[in-house]
This record gives sequence, structure tokens and C-alpha cells, in this order.
Amino acid sequence: MLPGRGCVVAFVNLVKLCVGIDTPAHLEAWQTLRRAEAEARGEVFFPTHVTRMWPRRAAEILTGGSLYWVIRGQILVRQPILHLEERIGTDGIARCAIVMEDRRIATDPAPRRAFQGWRYLAPEDAPRDLAPARTTDDTLPDHLRLALSEIGLQ
Repeated sequence: MLPGRGCVVAFVNLVKLCVGIDTPAHLEAWQTLRRAEAEARGEVFFPTHVTRMWPRRAAEILTGGSLYWVIRGQILVRQPILHLEERIGTDGIARCAIVMEDRRIATDPAPRRAFQGWRYLAPEDAPRDLAPARTTDDTLPDHLRLALSEIGLQ
């Protein structure tokens, strides 16, 4: 049960390093480019991450889980997972494609050490979503937000 919420948790999340990406805006730009390429080929785009291992807890992931992205040592954004599908690589090996919604939800920064592959993340351990920015609010640049988080001020 989630503390203070009185509901049974029937899902689990994944957490993954976002290698080669420097900021949430960079992730969005990269996925926007992939969307444009897919649409130019006449395909429908969904952000997908292909991984070697199939999650053993797939059923729990598919009942509301998200992929939490670690960007430069901090969880900063998540994408709800739509489904998992098998992809066969050019080497003939079956892999797992994690197919996500084409939206990114900013989270409270949460530090994470480097790791390989992906890890499960229980809902009670996941950082909170940030409130949607109001149009009159100024937003801090990502590097300042990360620095404040590192010293515990955000």
C-alpha cells in the first residue's frame, strides 16, 4: 500500500540510465527527431527503448508502470509504459522493446548511481511528479535545478 493513500499497489516501474542525454529538453528533442523520422516513413511513432532482457515482472509493469530516466546522475523524467514487445535483432537474438507514451513527465530530482541495464522501482520509492509549470513562472535551467538538488535545496 502507498503510505497514506489506502490503495493497493498493483504495478512496478523501471529505472534506466539515459545515456548520451544531458537534460530532459535534450531527451525531448531526441525523441522529437525520431518522431519526425518515423512520420517521414509513414509510421506511427512511440518512444521505444530496446533492452536485452525481458522483465520478469512484466505483468506488474503493464498495470501502470513508467520508465524513470536517470539523466546525469538524477532521475528527472518519466514516461508511462504502454506495452512490451519482442524485437529480433540483426543477430537473431530476441530482445524486449519497452514502448512508452510520447510524453515526458518531469519529476522531483532523485540521485542515482550508475548501473547497467534497468532496475525495478517500487511506486513508493519513485520521485514525485513535478506540478505542471504555470505560464507566469520562470523555470530554472536544468543545470541549476540539478545543482540545487545535489545540495538538498530542491
